[in-house]
Amino acid sequence: MTERLSSTRCFLLDLDGTFYLGDRLLPGALEFIQLLEQKGIRYLFLTNNSSRSRREYVQKLRRLGLEISEEKIFTSGEATAIYLKALRPNGRIYLVGTPALEQEFSDHNFILTAEKPDFAVLGFDTTLTYAKLWKLCDLLAGGTPYIATHPDINCPTESGYMPDIGAMIELVAASTGRRPDVIIGKPHPPIVAALAQKLGLPVEELCMVGDRLYTDIALGKTGCATVLVLSGETKREDLEGSPFQPDYVMADLSELHGHLSALLHN
Repeated sequence: MTERLSSTRCFLLDLDGTFYLGDRLLPGALEFIQLLEQKGIRYLFLTNNSSRSRREYVQKLRRLGLEISEEKIFTSGEATAIYLKALRPNGRIYLVGTPALEQEFSDHNFILTAEKPDFAVLGFDTTLTYAKLWKLCDLLAGGTPYIATHPDINCPTESGYMPDIGAMIELVAASTGRRPDVIIGKPHPPIVAALAQKLGLPVEELCMVGDRLYTDIALGKTGCATVLVLSGETKREDLEGSPFQPDYVMADLSELHGHLSALLHN
């Protein structure tokens, strides 16, 4: 198994529950990035959280002590815009999302409208209203194609969990009988295709580091290596019986830093 880690050319790092929790860096976060930079190993922050823009993530990471460019951030929101742009450039989108996600879609030249949209897109919307949900359900009942940015059920916070898009998918399904026609984010194929295009690397040379079995670790089904960190949603006992088994299990990025550092010095 150590071969998989030593042959990794780009680490894909989850954010919530992996790199930080709320406004607190998790152990080993900055040290792990410093090691990658010292060794010339590429990295990309890959998050399913579509409620924030790349700019907002960069600003948050800078406040926490990490100076990076927007090119180091890839969200399920951006991946969704890329996916839909290939299907319908300048298309009409009914978007249930935050102002940051609306800006992402506007930047890709989509028309945001509730009138005869080509697609209805459900994002992680921390500005969600009953009116937005009602309109989404009306459109889905009428047959509008339905896209979700990612499947996460909860988003980890310092005080516990907040409901994420997966919970909203269940609410909409109870009302309309419909589930998304396509889900973009981890672990689904559209985000893997977008990553391959962005990085120019074969999936076998990527390693996903994250705290969720059903998104981060499930990405291993595509062929990349996976590291589960126990600093977020998943507990060690959750591994038993799970169909998604990581290549490595680490307490946090501090342990991964030590493991990789020793490996690279051998």
